Amino acid sequence: MDYSKLGFKAGLEIHQQLDSEKLFSGAPSYLRSDKPDYTVVRKLHAVAGESGEIDEAVAHEASLEREFHYEGYKDTISLVELDEEPPKMIGEKALEICLEIALLLNCEIYPASQIMRKTVIDGSNTSGFQRTVLIGHDGFLETSFGNVAIESVALEEDSARLISRDAKKAIFRLDRLGIPLVEIGTAPELYSAEQVKEAALKLGEILRACRVKRGIGTIRQDVNVSIKGHERVEIKGFQDPAMMVATIDKEVERQTRDLKEKKISGSVRNALANGETEFMRPLPGKARMYPETDLPLLKIGLEKINKIKKNLPKLKTQIRDELKKKGLGDELINLVLDSRDYLDSFTTLCKIYSKDANLVAKMVTLWRAEIAGKNKKTIDDIENVLSERMLEKILELVKAKKIDISDVKQIMVKLSEGVAFENAIKIEKLDANGLEEFVVKLIRDRPGLRANAYMGQVMAHFKGKIDAKKAMEIIERSLKV
Repeated sequence: MDYSKLGFKAGLEIHQQLDSEKLFSGAPSYLRSDKPDYTVVRKLHAVAGESGEIDEAVAHEASLEREFHYEGYKDTISLVELDEEPPKMIGEKALEICLEIALLLNCEIYPASQIMRKTVIDGSNTSGFQRTVLIGHDGFLETSFGNVAIESVALEEDSARLISRDAKKAIFRLDRLGIPLVEIGTAPELYSAEQVKEAALKLGEILRACRVKRGIGTIRQDVNVSIKGHERVEIKGFQDPAMMVATIDKEVERQTRDLKEKKISGSVRNALANGETEFMRPLPGKARMYPETDLPLLKIGLEKINKIKKNLPKLKTQIRDELKKKGLGDELINLVLDSRDYLDSFTTLCKIYSKDANLVAKMVTLWRAEIAGKNKKTIDDIENVLSERMLEKILELVKAKKIDISDVKQIMVKLSEGVAFENAIKIEKLDANGLEEFVVKLIRDRPGLRANAYMGQVMAHFKGKIDAKKAMEIIERSLKV
């Protein structure tokens, strides 16, 4: 496509959940699959705003006469999520994460900002609005096509989680409502589908360098697309990098057909798996914001900004190079970088034991996962038992030469099985003479195998009660005889 000739331009809007408690209530920010304790039913009523007119999008939703059912839990859903209590002060942890992201995007930080209410008309907020506050502005993102302006970085609360929807009823769960979101809006300065894709991937890398939630549903990307003569179209669910170019190209083709039929109005559309889009609703009006009356101005001092600047997280590309210098292979690097928690634990434990980064990486990632699989437990269960502090204690003993490196995995296995620490670190060792006798007999009874094959049988037989390095030396010496 000749994007320039078509007058193509696009801008990205990204919403990413942050890894902290809920923004205005401090309630836990995790999703649940167990049966809810209660359901609250409400309905949307279209009323005129200050201008005396009813917003077109509001009128459209209200005309559907749909009921909204909100499912909640007594122990994790607060009165703030039910819109039965005023919001508490904004969460400090979420604010600091948002500031990190804004600074990594080269933004100016607002020293004072008014928390606002943004009208929501799809029933996904019990209050009928979403709280949002501007944090940064006038930043930029570097791409191979040139810099793209970052118009704004905002901190806001996520909506309730849609469980099901039909013509007359929508069911939402309140576990997601209030989870902190960072909202990043680029200027409409993306002039090709490839630049849109590159910008989305680069923004994703910056977000993953900070404490954000990972997994399906934790990030939502929208793209605003228009060609000359056509109003802006907002495409929701613009997620899959493999389909980004195809989705944009098909939207350009659709808008080109619209122009021929003299249909130029904008709309909100949903991205489909095949790259096409479907109509969702008209574009909402612009006057959707009004001040949050229950909270004071958010003030961000220079001292806080400078402190965060000094400790900005590194991007994955930078960290990858550093891990390679430490001697880690690609597999372990990918595992360490898979989670910010893994990376933090790896960095901390390397300060305890810096001689063998591979050992530390395996303890934090690979071995924990293997142990979880063997015990048929979740990785979270294993991480609770084999906590960072527990791994630190093991490495302190390795450093003091009170236990061998070859015994570390076995100790971790014992700890995962509930063995007390003082007992788990007691490893019975077979004397060298007994080991050599076993190896000589094994080679005599099963001749022709390679050294590694014999090693596997020796380790399986003695179940960690031998020095692996010593065992291999004996095997290799015996094979030469």
